[in-house]
Amino acid sequence: MSSLSAEHYLLDIKLRRDRVPSFDTYPFSLPAVKELGTLKLHPKVTFIVGENGSGKSTLLEGIATAWGFNPEGGTKNFNFGTRRSHSELHALLTLGRSVKRAKDGFFLRAESFFNVATEIEELDKGPGGPPIINSYGFKSLHEQSHGESFFALIMKRFGGNGLYILDEPEAALSPSRQLAMLARIHQLVGMKSQFIIATHSPILMAYPDADLYQIDDSGLIQTAYEETEHFLVTKDFLGNPARHLALLLE
Repeated sequence: MSSLSAEHYLLDIKLRRDRVPSFDTYPFSLPAVKELGTLKLHPKVTFIVGENGSGKSTLLEGIATAWGFNPEGGTKNFNFGTRRSHSELHALLTLGRSVKRAKDGFFLRAESFFNVATEIEELDKGPGGPPIINSYGFKSLHEQSHGESFFALIMKRFGGNGLYILDEPEAALSPSRQLAMLARIHQLVGMKSQFIIATHSPILMAYPDADLYQIDDSGLIQTAYEETEHFLVTKDFLGNPARHLALLLE
C-alpha cells in the first residue's frame, strides 16, 4: 500500500456546535451528529459504519453538500432536485480542505441514483457537447440493472484525482462485484483519489490502510475492522449458520 500516491483533499470536518439550534431535533439528535466535534479523514479511504438510523447517510450527505455536490448525488455540475429532503447539516459543517485540488469527484447515493440516471438522460436531450452518458460507458444507466449501472459508474465514470463520497455503494452489488469494487478503489487510490464511504458491507470495509469509524450512542468511534459488529456478526453466522437459524427460526 505504501507505493500508492493518494491525495488528501479533505483533511477533516468540524461541526460548529455553538451554532446548533438544538441537539434534541433532527438531524442534530442523530448519534453520528450529536457528539460530533472534529472528524479526521484518512488520505485514502475513510469508512463510516453503523446501524440503520444512526445518521451515517445524513452525515455523508452533509459532507457532500458542503463540498458542493448535489444533495441527491452526482457531480458538482448536477443541480437538479427531485424532492427537497436533505437536512441543513451542511450549513454547520466546516471542511478542512488541503491545498491540493481535486480534479474529479462524485457523490453516490444508492437510494437516489435512479434520479441521477434520469437527469443524465434529460441533459443529453439538450444541445451542445458530447453526450454525458459517454463518460458512464456509452449505455443508458436505465437500460442496465441497478447493479450494472453502479458498476458502470465506478469503473467508467470515476477517473482519478478525485474525491468520491459513496453512500452504501454495495446496495446493488453481488459479493463478487463488491470484491471487484475493492480492486477498483485500490486502483483509484493509486490515481490520487480519496474516498469517504458509508457501508454495511464487511467486504468493502476490509480495505486495508483505511480509517474506520463505527457509530454508537457516544458518537463516531475509530474501530478496528475485526472489532466491528458487521465483521463479528457475519463471521459468527457463517461459522455455524445451522445453529443460528435454529435459534432464529424456532
